[in-house]
Amino acid sequence: MGVQLARAMGAEVSVLSQSLSKQADGLRLGAHHYYATSDPTTFEKLSSHFDLILNTVSSALDLTPYVSLLKVDGTLVNLGAPAGPVQVNVFPMLLGRRSMAGSGIGGIKETREMLDFCAEHGGAAEIELINVQEINRAWERVVASDVRFRFVIDMETL
Repeated sequence: MGVQLARAMGAEVSVLSQSLSKQADGLRLGAHHYYATSDPTTFEKLSSHFDLILNTVSSALDLTPYVSLLKVDGTLVNLGAPAGPVQVNVFPMLLGRRSMAGSGIGGIKETREMLDFCAEHGGAAEIELINVQEINRAWERVVASDVRFRFVIDMETL
């Protein structure tokens, strides 16, 4: 959704992911660029490149390399919620007047605005619809990082 919303707002959108396995999806959803963070040249190539990074990762991750991708006065906004603390070296933040922030989903007013914006611009969530009987297999796939988007349980299969 972030890729679709940013593109609809006129931003130049880049996706950073561990591998290129979701590149076709990222570009189809509106990204202009797609980079694999497992490629050692990615962080060199994109150093001081971004004004804004939206971090949607919900696992503990060393954010220091990502902070270095920000331009002067750039901001890394955490949207994911890891269960434990995340690591970040403050020094690159101080040198580049970079900052970190966090954001939840907002309230009813913000949700309505986002839904209206999506309706106006054709944004829609990518999902995988599953039967309730597939819930254990779906969990196994989550643990194995074999999920492209979000699972939605078809309640008619109860």
